[in-house]
Amino acid sequence: MDLEERAEENIEVTGSQGRVSEAIMKTNDLQYLRSGLRVKCEKDVNPSVRRTCLSFAVWLRTYMEFPIRVVVYLKTDYQLKTRDTRELASATFFAPYDKTVEPYIRIATGDYEELVSERGKNDALWAILSSMAHEIIHYQQWLEDKEMDEKEAENGSEELLDSYYRFL
Repeated sequence: MDLEERAEENIEVTGSQGRVSEAIMKTNDLQYLRSGLRVKCEKDVNPSVRRTCLSFAVWLRTYMEFPIRVVVYLKTDYQLKTRDTRELASATFFAPYDKTVEPYIRIATGDYEELVSERGKNDALWAILSSMAHEIIHYQQWLEDKEMDEKEAENGSEELLDSYYRFL
């Protein structure tokens, strides 16, 4: 069974378990109207990428809390420009200074077919999930008012994916 099939099975098993309600939440005496993790896909994102990322998001909702809503945008671009330095990256996290402004994550998926031909389907999907997990760790750093630490994001994303793999 390949990664996509295992991920799809995961969606069916977990369903909407673990979803955080839309009620007003309080964190550090600030009120937030929305919470949770959402995934939005551009129209032409590969269906395998879409299904696998959605399955990962279903699992993430059961594994960790998202007290301030964060949306993951799956983009068809090969690379994305960062907001601050305009560098090219495979994924970005927008960390607003104001905690009442919702953060977001963007993931470039346009190189999926190339990754499949170079690495195979499972490794290509895993590479995209790795980018998503890395940015989720940056979201956690932002929530905790920490500096954006790349080493911590790398290590944390590997741990997150190891836990997800054991779940599958």
